[in-house]
Amino acid sequence: MTSSTAVLSGRLDFFQNPKADANLVYGPQRQAMLSVAKGEQALEMISTWPNYQVTDLHLLTSMAEQANIRQIYYKDESTRFGLKSFKALGGAYAVTQFLQQHLGQLNGEKPTMVQLLSGQYKEQLKDVVVSCATDGNHGRSVAWGAQMFGCQCIIYIHRDVSAGRQAAMEAYAARVIRIKGNYDESVRQAAIDAEQYGRWIISDTSYQGYTEVPANVALGYTVMLSEAVEQLNGVIPTHVFIQAGVGGLAAAVCGYFWDLWAEQRPRFVVVEPEAANCLQESAKAGELKVVEGDLDTLMAGLACGEVSHIAWDILDQGADDFITLSEDAVAPCMQALEQNNPSIEAGESAVAGLAACIIGGQHPQWRAALGLTEQSTVLVLGTEGATDPELYQQLVFGA
Repeated sequence: MTSSTAVLSGRLDFFQNPKADANLVYGPQRQAMLSVAKGEQALEMISTWPNYQVTDLHLLTSMAEQANIRQIYYKDESTRFGLKSFKALGGAYAVTQFLQQHLGQLNGEKPTMVQLLSGQYKEQLKDVVVSCATDGNHGRSVAWGAQMFGCQCIIYIHRDVSAGRQAAMEAYAARVIRIKGNYDESVRQAAIDAEQYGRWIISDTSYQGYTEVPANVALGYTVMLSEAVEQLNGVIPTHVFIQAGVGGLAAAVCGYFWDLWAEQRPRFVVVEPEAANCLQESAKAGELKVVEGDLDTLMAGLACGEVSHIAWDILDQGADDFITLSEDAVAPCMQALEQNNPSIEAGESAVAGLAACIIGGQHPQWRAALGLTEQSTVLVLGTEGATDPELYQQLVFGA
C-alpha cells in the first residue's frame, strides 16, 4: 500500500539516441570492463563486509498511477552501510582492490578480504594515502574504505559542496581540501597533487590513461543491481530511468542489464540536470563534449561537466534516451517519497530518474517519445538518502 500527495511538475528536454540498437550485442570488449560475472565477484567480496545488508526494493504504486503506467520499482540506497548512498559500494570496493594489489606487490601475495579486515596490514598501510575529488558521496565511501583498512585519505571538494557533506567525510578521518573551482577542476587538482606527493587516486571518473580504478568503482555498484534482479523475482522492467553525473553509475546499470538480459534489456533513459548535461550534449554531438560554467544545480551529486571515458564506451550505444530535468521537480519528488507509505528518505540527487519518469508519463508528447504505456514497468534507483541532513529538512519540510 502506498500513498502520495505531493504533485510533480517540471520540464524535460528529450533527445533520442540515434546510435541505440536493441539488437546490438554487448560483446567481449565491454565485458572486459563490466559484466555480470565480474559483478558476482564484487558481490562475493562486499557481502563479507561488516553490516552488509540487502537494501529495500519498494513498489511505488500510487506514483505509477500518476504516470499512468503499470508499476514503478524503487531501489532504496538510503540505508547502505550507514553511509546513505549507493556510492558506499563503489569507492570502498576500489580501495579494497587497490590495497590488495599494492600489498601483493610488496609481499608477493595478495591478502584475502578476511586478512585485510583483520587489521594485520595496518602497519604496512599507515603511510599509504588514497585520494579523490568528490561532490560528497564517493569521497565518503573512499574515506570509509581507507579507515576500514587502515590507510590515509585526502579528499578534494569544490566550492559548492556543503559543510554537512564535508563533515561527513571528516568523520571517517579524511583530510578534506576545498578548492575555489567546480567539480571538474577539483578532479584535476587532486590528480596534480597526487602526482606531486605520491598519493593514489581512487576516482569514479575515468580519463585518458586512467580506467582500471573507475571500472572497479562501477563493479562495486553492480552489487545493488544483483540484489534488485533477485528482488524483481523474474520481472524484467520495460524501462530503467537513471540519473547521471559523469556517467559511471549509468554505465554500470546499462552494462549490467545489457549483459544479463541481452535483447530483452529495458529501454535505458539517462537523466541529467539542465545545467550539467554533458552526456546529453555528447550524444547530440556524437562525440565527447564538455559542459563549461558553474554547473549550478540543486542535484549536487550530478553537477559534472565532463563524461567518464569508460562510461561513454557503454552509454554511447547502450543508452536509448538522454533527457534533462528542471530544478523545480526535485523538492516535490523528495516530498512525495517522504509522504509515501512506508516513508522513503531520498536526497536531492536520488530523485531525478523517478521525477523524469512520472513527469514524462503525464505528458502525451514525452510519454510517446519514451514509449511509456499502461503496461510499462519502470525501475529507478534511489541513489541516496539525506546525505546533507540540513538541506533535506529544508527541501522536504521547509525547516
